[in-house]
Amino acid sequence: MIGKLIGAMAGAKLADNVRGVSGPGGALLGVGAAALARRLGPVGLIATLAGGYAFKRYRDKRTTAPGNPAGVRPSAN
Repeated sequence: MIGKLIGAMAGAKLADNVRGVSGPGGALLGVGAAALARRLGPVGLIATLAGGYAFKRYRDKRTTAPGNPAGVRPSAN
């Protein structure tokens, strides 16, 4: 029970940083994350974190335009 409350509070705080998710939606995601963490166990959590990191790297590579590398500004001429 306490884990669900902590998960709900963390989810509500995280929802402030995610576009499209409001406070109550984040609380529900936090409760779901706590239940999922209990079911997956330590190996499942590590696999989930690795998958999330891989997806983040993939998404970051796709958002960088191939013709304009990150950090290079076009000439002002």
